[in-house]
Amino acid sequence: MIRSARSQQGTSRTARKAALGLAATALALTALPATALPAQAAADPLARYHHQRLDWKSCVLGSDDAIGKELEQAGARCADVTVPLDYGDPGGRTITVAISRIRATDTGHRVGPLLLNGGGPGGQTLGDPPWVRQAMQDVGARYDVVGVDPRFVGRSTPLDCKWPTGSAFRGAGVDRAGFDRVAAFSEDLARRCRQHAGDVLPYVTTRNTARDMDVIRAALGERRISYLGYSYGSYLGEVYATMFPSRTDRVVLDGVIDPDRYGPRLLRGTEKANRHALRDWASWAAARDTTYGMGRTPGAVLASVDRIQAAAARTPLRIGDHRVDEHHVPLVVMNGLSQDNDTAYGEFAQGVRDMLRAAQGRQVTPSPWLAGALAFMLTGADSHYGSVQTAILCGDIAAPRDREVYWRDIQHARARDALFGPVAQNLNPCAFWDRPRERPTTVRDDLPALLVNATGDPRSTYEGATAMHRAWPSSRLVTLRGADQHAVYGVHGTACVDATVNAYLATGRLPARDVTCEAHDR
Repeated sequence: MIRSARSQQGTSRTARKAALGLAATALALTALPATALPAQAAADPLARYHHQRLDWKSCVLGSDDAIGKELEQAGARCADVTVPLDYGDPGGRTITVAISRIRATDTGHRVGPLLLNGGGPGGQTLGDPPWVRQAMQDVGARYDVVGVDPRFVGRSTPLDCKWPTGSAFRGAGVDRAGFDRVAAFSEDLARRCRQHAGDVLPYVTTRNTARDMDVIRAALGERRISYLGYSYGSYLGEVYATMFPSRTDRVVLDGVIDPDRYGPRLLRGTEKANRHALRDWASWAAARDTTYGMGRTPGAVLASVDRIQAAAARTPLRIGDHRVDEHHVPLVVMNGLSQDNDTAYGEFAQGVRDMLRAAQGRQVTPSPWLAGALAFMLTGADSHYGSVQTAILCGDIAAPRDREVYWRDIQHARARDALFGPVAQNLNPCAFWDRPRERPTTVRDDLPALLVNATGDPRSTYEGATAMHRAWPSSRLVTLRGADQHAVYGVHGTACVDATVNAYLATGRLPARDVTCEAHDR
């Protein structure tokens, strides 16, 4: 929820951040070409969108387009789908939503399209069909696997508030002065968005993204779609299935968000899971003290993290060209805690070691993982990502306006967890945003979906999956036990999970009962 579900892995298959540094004032607003419509469509105000002709073309945009080349190698083609900016005025301004598609090869047993969303909100998904198709194994041949960059994301019509950061999230700091600094920072971010993108911000919402999905369905010529959504993508799936109840076929939600807890303060309640993940990583790092030198016991490693935060609160740490203070360190730590594998643990350990050396006053050139995390947080290179992520969260559900609400929550949370509490309970630009145009979606009472979650997920906590399972009694829950993992299917490498999901995608039949898989069965 700080970044999209799998963007922190660093592998080529998920390196999907597009370089679209365009201001919202340069939005590529387009006109939809006229097409001949069936007579029965005349009464449909969206008919010209539903019946548009898609121009499928190469996904490669240039010689350095790694995502496009990977899509092309997998046999994908790309197209732009035209949708209304405002569904209340379908004859007005339009924007484009970029999609990719790997077509089914087993046409005799074709199920239909499988639309993807990798989370964020604000994460690109256009580049995901190749690795998802691989995770699906043989059943992938029966689907058109469709990646979608949601409105204002990636290759779709862009939005950029010209921020000095890729993330609106910050730690509150150790005192009231620090909290007030973050409040001023958040208010400035909101002001920048009004300045650079104010005319479109009311339409950057999950409900409009769900409406776009249904236009994509119709433009593909399909009566129903199947859906695979990770993290925030699970909430998008919940909303789509509610708004278009007859349009879903097979639905898989991985890293499940409880819709009753979704909103601008999405990180609230994740402190315990993040602390658990940090302890597990500390045990891993302690067993490798000869490599990383942060302590021979988990307690010693955790003490090293505390020393980093204390040093940053006194004086910002000098790490390469960056200055890292008390507001940044907790976010760096949280960004290191989403993938439960040796590679991710090792990259995070190198980053913590670098910060520890900086805290000791040593000159530090950051490791690649830490350099990327700091560039994301402390430069405008990913301004578009933070802009869209925040606009969606703020546009969906109103945040409290009273700063004292946040300050009281921070003080209570600090007593339980001084590192993560002041992040999870902190304010962000949504406290200074204009009110949403629509009410939040009341998610439907039941759906026979397949839900997937790791017990130690530090982003979409396991409690969200169990709450959604209770709300949807026809659903089945696949639990990955013993992993601090965000995004499981096709990512963690657990055969039990992948086989269960693929069996459902192949047959359309949910397991007879809930399934529990063990993390060590890889």
